[in-house]
Amino acid sequence: MLFEFFSDWPMWASLAVVCGAIGFYMADRWSMELISVCVIAALLVLFTLPGAHGADGVPISAQDLLSGFGNPALITIMALLVVGQGLFQTGALEGPTKALLSGYDRRPIATLVFAFAAVFVISAFVNNTPIVIMFLPVMSSIAQRMKTPASKLMMPLSFISIFAGMTTLIGTSTNLLAAEAYARIEGRTLGFFDQTPMGLILAGAGAIYLILFSRFFLPAREGLTEEVAPTSSKQFLAQIEVTQGHFLQGKKPVAGMFLDLPDMTVRMIQRGERAFLPPYEDLTLKPGDLVIVAATRAAIQNVLARQPDFLQQVWQSAGGDVDEGGRPDRLALTEAVVAPGSRMVGRTVEMLGFRRLTRAVTLGIQRRSRMIRTKLGEIRLESGDTLLMIGPVDAFLELRQSRDLILLEWSQTEIPLTTKALAARLIAVSLVVAAASGIVSILHASVLAAVAMLVIGCLNYRQASRSLDLRIFLVIGAALAMGMALEKTGAAQMLAHAVVNLASPFGTLAVLSALFLAVALLTNLLSNAATAILFSPIALSAAHELNMDDPLPFLLAVIYGANCSFATPIAYQTNMLVMGPGHYRFGDFMRFGGPLVFILWAVFTIFAPWRFDL
Repeated sequence: MLFEFFSDWPMWASLAVVCGAIGFYMADRWSMELISVCVIAALLVLFTLPGAHGADGVPISAQDLLSGFGNPALITIMALLVVGQGLFQTGALEGPTKALLSGYDRRPIATLVFAFAAVFVISAFVNNTPIVIMFLPVMSSIAQRMKTPASKLMMPLSFISIFAGMTTLIGTSTNLLAAEAYARIEGRTLGFFDQTPMGLILAGAGAIYLILFSRFFLPAREGLTEEVAPTSSKQFLAQIEVTQGHFLQGKKPVAGMFLDLPDMTVRMIQRGERAFLPPYEDLTLKPGDLVIVAATRAAIQNVLARQPDFLQQVWQSAGGDVDEGGRPDRLALTEAVVAPGSRMVGRTVEMLGFRRLTRAVTLGIQRRSRMIRTKLGEIRLESGDTLLMIGPVDAFLELRQSRDLILLEWSQTEIPLTTKALAARLIAVSLVVAAASGIVSILHASVLAAVAMLVIGCLNYRQASRSLDLRIFLVIGAALAMGMALEKTGAAQMLAHAVVNLASPFGTLAVLSALFLAVALLTNLLSNAATAILFSPIALSAAHELNMDDPLPFLLAVIYGANCSFATPIAYQTNMLVMGPGHYRFGDFMRFGGPLVFILWAVFTIFAPWRFDL
C-alpha cells in the first residue's frame, strides 16, 4: 500500500495542487489572476522533478500543461468577448433591448420571465456562450429598471443557459462527445430528444431553486457602474440648434412634449430675438431655432446615438475634425467640474473659445443651485458647475493636467457608432446560424466574426484588446492545466472507478446516482468535455457489469452530471462571462451553485426509476 502510494506520488501531488487551488480561490484573499499563475508555475515545477510522469510512464511536458492556452474553447471565449464588445460599441443591442423592456413598467415580472425563457429556448438549440453574451446588456438594463444589483441576475442567466444544454443533443458540445462515445462503443445513436424528458425535469427543479433562493444566496454587490448610477439623474442644460434637414425640422409638440426628444424637458425655444416658453401651442420648429432642453446624460447620449447626423452637425459646427466621409472620428462623452479658483469662472463657453482650448465640445451644463433658462453660450460659469463634454479620447487625456477643470474619468464612455449597428447585428446572427447549423465549428465562426467586427470597423483594436479579459484567460488556462494533470496522472480515472465500485453492491439506482454525483462534482474541477469523455466509457462498462439491456440511462447520467457546472466559475465558460458584470467572487459560485448541484442530484435520483423503468 505504501509502495503504491509512493509510486503514484505524481497523482497525489496533482490532487494536492488542485485542492490547494480551490482553497485559495475560495479564500478570496488574492486575485484570481495571481492564484492562476501560481498554479501553473506549481504544476510546471512539479513535473520537472525526477519520477514525475503520467500513469503510462510518459513524462508530462510543459507543452502539455500549457496547451490549455491554445485550447479551442479558450480561443472561442476570447473571440466571443470581442464580438460582444463590437455589439456594445455599435449600440446594436439597444433596439432589441428597448423592445424587450418596453413592457417592463406594465408587466415587470412577465418581462423578466420572458427574457429568461428566451435564453432557455435559444440555448437548447444554439451554443449558449454567444446567447449569454447577447443577453448580458439586456439583464443589466432589467437590473437597473428593478433598482437591484446586476449580481442578482447574472448568475441565473448563466445557469438558465446551462439548464437548456441538458435538454437536446446539440445543447452543448458535451452531449455530442458523450453521443460519440455511445456510437463508438455500443454502435447506437443517441436521439436528438432522448435526454429531453429528464432534462426538462432537472431544468424545472433548477428554475424553482433560482426563483426561491436567488434573493437570499446571491450577493447584493455593487460595482463601479452601480456606484456612479445615482449621478445619471442629474439634469444638464443643453442646446440643440435646428438646421436645414435636421431631425427636428417641421416637428410640432404633442401635449407640450416633442416626441423626438424622449426623456427631455424643453425649457425654451429661441427664435431670433423671441423666446418661446412652455406650454408650446401651434409651434413648428424651423431652421435657426435653438431648443433649450433639460435632460440627463443618458437621454442626451441616446439622442446622439440614434441620430448620427445630429452628432455630425454638433461636432462640425464647433469646428471638430472629420474623416474623408465627413464623419467625426470615434468620440467619447465625459463630465468635468469647474474647479474652485478656475480661470473659467465668470466667463461663458463662447468667450473661452472652449473648442480651441480643450479640443472638446460642451454639450450641457449642470448647476445644482437653480434652474437656468437661457442659451448655452450665454451662461457664465461658476465653480462647481458640471460640464458634459464630447471629444476625442486623447483630448481628455490632455485635460487630466488642467487646473481649471476636474475631469471625472469614471464618467467617460465612448458614444456607440450606430452607423455600424446593422453590420454588427448581421455578424452576430451569422455567427449563431453558422455555428448552430454546423456549417463551421463555433471556434471558426467566433474567430471569423471577431475579425469581421474589426475589419468593418464596429470597434477598433484598442477596444478589442480591452475586451480580452486577462482574468478569464489565466483562470481557464490554469483550469485546463489542472485537468490535464489529473487526466495524465490517472487521478481522474481512479476517482471514477472508485465511485462505481463503491456503489455497485447497492444496485442499479445507486450506481446511476453515484455516477451522476461524481461527474457533477468533477465537472466543476475539470472541463465538462473532459469529464464526459472520461466517464462515458466507464458508465457504459458499469451498465454491462450490471447486465443492463439498455445502457442509455448510464450515458444520460453522465450527460446530466457533466452539465451541472454551477459550483465554480471555472466549470463553464458562461460562468466566467458573467463573473465580471455580476461582480462575483469565486466563493459566490460555491455558495449559490454548490447547493444546486446536490439538489439536481437528488431530483435525478428520485425521478430516475420512473424515467428509466428501474
